[in-house]
Amino acid sequence: MTALLPNTSVPGSTAALLLTSDCLFNLTAAAQVGRDQSLPPLCTPCCCGVLNRTLAVAFMVSLAFAIVVGNVITLTVFVQTRQSRTPQGYLKVSLAIADMMVGVVVVPFSVYTEISLMVTSAPPVWYQGGTTSSFSDLGSPWQPCMLIGPVFAGCTFVSISTIFLMTLERSVAILWPLHKDALVTRRRTLLLILLSWAASFLLALAPLIFSSNFTLEYNECSRMCNYTPLLFGGRLPPDANILLLFPAFDFTLLGGTLAINIVSFTSIRRYTRKRKLLSEGSLSDGGGGGGGCSHRPSFSDIKAAKTIGILTFAFTASFSPIAVFVLGNVVGYRWCNFSFLAFWILTGNSCCNVIIYSVRDHRFRKGVTLLFQREQSPPRGEKT
Repeated sequence: MTALLPNTSVPGSTAALLLTSDCLFNLTAAAQVGRDQSLPPLCTPCCCGVLNRTLAVAFMVSLAFAIVVGNVITLTVFVQTRQSRTPQGYLKVSLAIADMMVGVVVVPFSVYTEISLMVTSAPPVWYQGGTTSSFSDLGSPWQPCMLIGPVFAGCTFVSISTIFLMTLERSVAILWPLHKDALVTRRRTLLLILLSWAASFLLALAPLIFSSNFTLEYNECSRMCNYTPLLFGGRLPPDANILLLFPAFDFTLLGGTLAINIVSFTSIRRYTRKRKLLSEGSLSDGGGGGGGCSHRPSFSDIKAAKTIGILTFAFTASFSPIAVFVLGNVVGYRWCNFSFLAFWILTGNSCCNVIIYSVRDHRFRKGVTLLFQREQSPPRGEKT
């Protein structure tokens, strides 16, 4: 963005304040301060040149294609397979829908913006002038980031909350297998899915709903729409801490998911050890089977719990760069290139789930095989 406004300048004390927001350079904030010193460009030709933009667009197009195709296959398999119409299947469908929305809405907008910046001499009308627009300001051009930003944030929160619910559902199957059907019903699962979507998008819109001191703008470094606090006299607004709701929500659910996984895998390990001792004759069967564990989980429940554990690990790994970026941003580091990697690694996680299902879930692989066989042969009845 700095390359588009070479004369933009801020006071020396304001330069550090600009680095505390998710957006490394803020056109809205820069327009509100004086012109005493020039801020060196954060978006240099090495990261914003024609070659770099071309490679970035090629990557974004490939990623969008992988996200959409992978999640369409996932949704088709779960919808057409009766065995998948379970609480766990509904949660996987919810996760696939959230991931597909990223590939259908968020990534194409970044592709459109990058191509517009390459082929036109001037940026789109909303690129600069729309940063100060609001929902009630009809005179300013509409800012698409007001839609794209909350969609990306909301889908990210939906993914985290859905993985948490999947982990909770599997822990019930592991710890209380006889009570699983009574505790985890389809109706309760659908209700929790609806609540997770509503709460996630309400949280994504919280800075706009509960404060008038934030806007959304396209970031030149991350190539995405980011929340940006409006500066008043070179200072952050008093309610700037509302953005801390995002990492607090993320780390709370990820921490809860990790704790539940530890409890579930500890139970699985204990059951596996008892079964091994029983097979070796070192442990007598007290009549309950499974080495005194009459309420033992099934093999499919154990494998599903391990698959969800891998999903949790993959999401945590993709989210960690964002946490590092925010921490570095607060202490004053300018990480333009790293911001692109952090945000797009998290976006790339939207196409990882179908890969994990293909490797770990034999029912999913069977469903994909039947799906492609139906296109080449007459329909046949499903095998249960």
